[in-house]
Amino acid sequence: MTATAPTTLVLAGTGKTGRRVVSGLQARDVPVRIGSRRADPPFDWQDDTTWEPALRGMDAAYVAFYPDAAFPGAARTVGSFANLAVACGVRRLVLLADRGADEAERCEQAVRDSGAEWTIVRAGFITQNFSEAFLVELVRSGVVALPAGDVAEPFTDAEDIADVAIAALTENGHVGQIHDVTGPRLLTFANAVAEIASATRREIRYLPVTPDQFISSLTERGVPPEYATQLTDLMTEVFDGRRSQVTDTVERVLGRPPRDFAEYAHETAATGVWDAHAAPSGEA
Repeated sequence: MTATAPTTLVLAGTGKTGRRVVSGLQARDVPVRIGSRRADPPFDWQDDTTWEPALRGMDAAYVAFYPDAAFPGAARTVGSFANLAVACGVRRLVLLADRGADEAERCEQAVRDSGAEWTIVRAGFITQNFSEAFLVELVRSGVVALPAGDVAEPFTDAEDIADVAIAALTENGHVGQIHDVTGPRLLTFANAVAEIASATRREIRYLPVTPDQFISSLTERGVPPEYATQLTDLMTEVFDGRRSQVTDTVERVLGRPPRDFAEYAHETAATGVWDAHAAPSGEA
């Protein structure tokens, strides 16, 4: 049963999941306000004076914290935003959170404590990181070097995350629910890179590296040291097997199977993104 469509603020509305949430809501004729630094009014997680103007008149919000809900300090910021949202009359909050990350769990608690009608959408490693974020340059180079060892990960497609979030924002029956979204099977990073190599018909390999080596590789490419360290700490935290399970969430919520990594690899390879020079997006 579909509820009355609320006016919805979509944070990180130009990022991997956010822009898909925007598109899906618009296809359902749901009024949408994009939350980003370039929007009107602008929204910036680092500038809380931008929050209230973006929240005015909103009934619901998709809360994707940038750069990541698992980064240090995210819970304090997300909690402040959630409390302000409720004070501004926002009724429903749908939070994107990282599966298994301690700081992300604190973000979840902050949203639950806000008094809003809440839904948590948990996701692990987003498949589109290979084509729309920091890994695209590594794929193009032919060597994907990560501190992930041989851990198995249920790579989660951004389309599935967005569709589950859209259901939570527009339908009844999702309030107070934690939707743990995964892909349909477990893959190591070596497996995933091999599927990309097969789809592109290129020589691309996965190279496991130490956390220090990964930080050095990021800073050498111009990534700020603090961000490089936080990203590496997150990967070290969650790539220990704690997320090596698949769930039936996509089928249960959407009535269809989750998108498989092989389908993503072949469709993405056909776009030429792994051979092009376009800059990737970094928001969730």
